[in-house]
Amino acid sequence: MEEIREKIPMLFAILLAIVVCGLAYYFLEYHQLVYYTQVDNMKLERISASDDMKFEYTLECYSERGKNKKISFKTSRELREDAYLMLELTVMGVHAWKEVQYEELPEEVKINYEEN
Repeated sequence: MEEIREKIPMLFAILLAIVVCGLAYYFLEYHQLVYYTQVDNMKLERISASDDMKFEYTLECYSERGKNKKISFKTSRELREDAYLMLELTVMGVHAWKEVQYEELPEEVKINYEEN
């Protein structure tokens, strides 16, 4: 009986570690927030990076509910002026982005932009 009681803290620690690792994996890989923005090349900054990401944008972005937030992200090329982007964010920052049409923007986001 004493052997089992001695092992309970170790089992609890292992279980806690598994739960923490699972949550970390979820938030790093699957938990994504989506924001929308419009490209403004006046907000473009050329950076000297050793990797392929040579440009950095800091743009005003809007969530699907219209909440605004300044977000910075890097690209390998200059983006098309006035293009609308959908940004996928994880805990680590912008995970991916893609160009979308004005019609694809949520209504709460459209209020902040005029159709080109």
